[in-house]
Amino acid sequence: MTGNTAHAVPGRATRQRRAVAVLLSETDEFRSAQDLHRLLSERGEAVGLTTVYRTLQSMADAGDIDVMRPPGGEHLYRHCGQNQHHHHHLVCRRCGKAVEVDGPPAERWVDKVAEDNGFTDLSHTFDIFGLCADCSCK
Repeated sequence: MTGNTAHAVPGRATRQRRAVAVLLSETDEFRSAQDLHRLLSERGEAVGLTTVYRTLQSMADAGDIDVMRPPGGEHLYRHCGQNQHHHHHLVCRRCGKAVEVDGPPAERWVDKVAEDNGFTDLSHTFDIFGLCADCSCK
């Protein structure tokens, strides 16, 4: 076989990718690859941890899921309903609940700071951490 087949998804990998995608679509929380692997195993899905990592990376590269990189933590993944345009997240530090938010004031601030400092071709992420209403009442 010639050429780059790393992104090809033959029979078995298609089932595994679908299993990961279904699991992500069923939660509002960001999840680690290891957490997703554990949940898949509990469902009886035979998906290796390396395959979960590769699948998540492929889905992130394709823009199908969002990736959050919390300070000092491993990458977390979530299927986002707004993945067709740029958005941000409010994330509960206790339970992991995530809410997608648009942030025009933040976007204007980023543009202004970049312009003031001569930066172009911008990219950024904002993940705001706190306690959700349910967790702050506990």
